[in-house]
Amino acid sequence: MARTDLRRAVPRTDVVLADPRLAEAHTRFGREVLKRAVHAAQQEVRSGALVPEGVVEAVLATLGRRPSSLRPVLNATGVVLHTNLGRAPLSAAATEAITLAAGYTDVEYDVHTGARARRGAAATTALRNAVPAAQDALVVNNGAAALVLAATALAAGRKIIVSRGELVEIGDGFRIPELIASTGARLHEVGTTNRTNIADYAAALGPDTGFILKVHPSNFAVRGFTSAVSVRELAGLGVPVVADIGSGLLRPEPSLPTEPDAQSWLAEGATVVTASGDKLLGGPQAGLVLGEGETVHQLRKHPLARALRVDKLTLAAFEATLTSAEPTPVTRALHADADTLRARADRIARELAQHGVCAEVVASDGVVGGGGAPEERLPGWAVALPQAYAELLRVGEPCVVGRVEDGRCLLDPRCIPDSDDERLILAVRACA
Repeated sequence: MARTDLRRAVPRTDVVLADPRLAEAHTRFGREVLKRAVHAAQQEVRSGALVPEGVVEAVLATLGRRPSSLRPVLNATGVVLHTNLGRAPLSAAATEAITLAAGYTDVEYDVHTGARARRGAAATTALRNAVPAAQDALVVNNGAAALVLAATALAAGRKIIVSRGELVEIGDGFRIPELIASTGARLHEVGTTNRTNIADYAAALGPDTGFILKVHPSNFAVRGFTSAVSVRELAGLGVPVVADIGSGLLRPEPSLPTEPDAQSWLAEGATVVTASGDKLLGGPQAGLVLGEGETVHQLRKHPLARALRVDKLTLAAFEATLTSAEPTPVTRALHADADTLRARADRIARELAQHGVCAEVVASDGVVGGGGAPEERLPGWAVALPQAYAELLRVGEPCVVGRVEDGRCLLDPRCIPDSDDERLILAVRACA
């Protein structure tokens, strides 16, 4: 077909926009978003990649049937806190709280007096209740932000003492030394990669010391000829101690004995503990600051705190996570019973086999993920399929992300609600 004929074949924008099949998309996305999708489809017709009759279908496919481009995923990897899949899935209570907070709320308004109120007061109260050793608490937008705020408010232009063995990379190329340097504080490294003792810290103290930084190396472990200094020992040196636990564990968890928690480190004398709210805590992405009242108040009043504050949806979800009596999806996945997982995997494999899918049940250890408890293994079971299923399931509907191992696609049910087992089965059958 000649170029001029292709141009004549392109359906007019107003005609496409008036198509009743796009009425719902017009309501959901608005006219401008819809027009951009139409123009993109028209360009495909001009290039010969699309027939004119397929424009409406192409627009619908571009916009999708969801209000966001983010796709829900069935996490069959066995990784509880999968960073690339959004880490912690929110509880039903947190999800409901977000929906209720989506409109106008009293996030900074006192309905009794009609005056301005402190933002996030209920969330920080819930956090203090969860960690009795904390005199005050503050919620910012992520764990790195909590540490940056502490360094900026307490040690800008001053010295932060830290063990060389705790200068970790926290993911995606972000490193503690560079993070601290961006605040204007000076890092003073003590000890060695594998051994640091209390005398190393004591020798580094001086009038320009802002605080001692204790960082839990949550995403790796050093074994052998090692030594480290406890928070309790550091607190005895007479200068503030800022302790970053990373994972968001608020209280001791027997199933994760190597993971420090906020309550314990504060009880040992840490001035401030920083942590994430979207990892082991099982809440939305957030950074937590807990500790001595005057110090937390100093951080709250620092100008940087405004830039790091969280929105009403995060506050709502975080408060609901802390106050709900129901265990979070993270907690359920961490404590999933191996025998129960075996029974689920058996049933899934049996149903798939009945429909001609080559499936078998194999032992499969889950992991915590999210940079936490790197040496902990969570005993469980998975359904093994031919490796070709991995890609087919990722691009299917629903999207299922499994794990490729030893030339097979493993589907671990640990992080999938049992109510979704049937969806998983149907997704696999659709790929057969």
